[in-house]
Amino acid sequence: MKEIIDTINGIIWSNALIFLCLAAGVYFSFSLKFVQVTYFREMIRLLFGGQASDKGVSSFQAFAIAISGRVGTGNIAGVATAIAMGGPGAVFWMWAIAFLGASSAFIESTLGQIYKEVNDGQYRGGPSYYIEKGLGMKWYAMIFAFATILSTVIFLPGVQSNSIALSAKNAFDLPVEYTGIAITIFLALIILGGVKRISKVAEVVVPFMALAYILMALIIIFINITEVPSVFALIFKSAFNFEATYSGVFGMAVAWGVKRGIYSNEAGQGTAPHAAAAAEVKHPANQGLVQAFSVYVDTLFVCTATAFMILFTGQFNVVNPEGGFIVENLPGVPYGAEYTQYAIATHFPSIGKGFVAISLLFFAFTTIMAYYFIAETNLSYLTRNKSSKWAIRLLQVAILGATFYGSVKTAEVAWTLGDIGVGLMAWLNIIAILLLRKPAFKAWEDYKKQKKEGKDPVFVAKNVGIENTDLWK
Repeated sequence: MKEIIDTINGIIWSNALIFLCLAAGVYFSFSLKFVQVTYFREMIRLLFGGQASDKGVSSFQAFAIAISGRVGTGNIAGVATAIAMGGPGAVFWMWAIAFLGASSAFIESTLGQIYKEVNDGQYRGGPSYYIEKGLGMKWYAMIFAFATILSTVIFLPGVQSNSIALSAKNAFDLPVEYTGIAITIFLALIILGGVKRISKVAEVVVPFMALAYILMALIIIFINITEVPSVFALIFKSAFNFEATYSGVFGMAVAWGVKRGIYSNEAGQGTAPHAAAAAEVKHPANQGLVQAFSVYVDTLFVCTATAFMILFTGQFNVVNPEGGFIVENLPGVPYGAEYTQYAIATHFPSIGKGFVAISLLFFAFTTIMAYYFIAETNLSYLTRNKSSKWAIRLLQVAILGATFYGSVKTAEVAWTLGDIGVGLMAWLNIIAILLLRKPAFKAWEDYKKQKKEGKDPVFVAKNVGIENTDLWK
């Protein structure tokens, strides 16, 4: 079974997908004239604007749901894995895919808003909706919906719960079964309350967890402030094959940096548009800008914090593709969250491992919440206002089962299944947004035009020649 899973993962995560992700980011960045830089202040302003309604959540709540999905195991264990497999240079390529991916995130989230609709009394949207309405390909939309439900319910939750269980075992010597049962019970209490409860929990927990983790990283950076230039130099030299120690993993640095970058920030993967579509806003570009900013929070803030803590303290190994290790500072320690635990414990021995375990609990748990939200949105697409209580219950039971199962299975299998899930959605969504780029470009030009006229932009689809929209009359 493991060989079959590894073969499928190798096909999905070939160099073609890595090139496609980078190429899409470059294309959208130039087409939008680097919106991720030129409209940075506008992103911050819009983040705290807008109010929730009976049908939709506020911009900040949608941002929090998206961050719940983006900020997870990938920010702690994923960064460590990238360094282990590609050396310090992988961190640069995580930055690169985040910077370029912010433009892809803008496109997909704007499309999510343009083609959203009201199902079950709530705003619903995402790739399935914009593929059907924008491209007129219902078969393609249904494939995405099924692939996303499969990924977010079966493949991806196990990565998160597995990392929580292993870090708790490492820090507190808790059996993984006990941790798995506790996670499953708390998850049930939240998802049974529906989308509104998920958004309210995310709105409170996400800012707290991200700020606490970044604060710890800033303390460690301050302690090692004199080493900051040398760590930056190590990352850049390794990224471009100028560091002899890591020359043997140059190709792996690019591959794993992009792979773990996409896993972490999800830009272009097609998950964030589900949360973006749930927001109550006056113009689709509003939420596009907010979601572009969420990529920065995930990778440039949280992932960088993890990378610096690991590299400052030297608490990592780097695998030699030909066998053995290029660097082995932690003999016998598997790559993953343990690197981060050892890094923080270097400066704070009494709390280091426990702090990471608790951080990972919040990060990964909220990510599983976001997975359920995404799965329910795609189920709503497939049922379209028909009575589907039994299907929702089945979905809830399935994700709870996958969460518990993931907490007790091996980390390697969990990560491979997670990569398959991410890769499936990324292939389907990036092709879709490249084909459907024109409506997003039109919405963006309309937004800029109204801003130049001194207006608070309000979107009317027919004014820019976009059809098949239910809610922008």
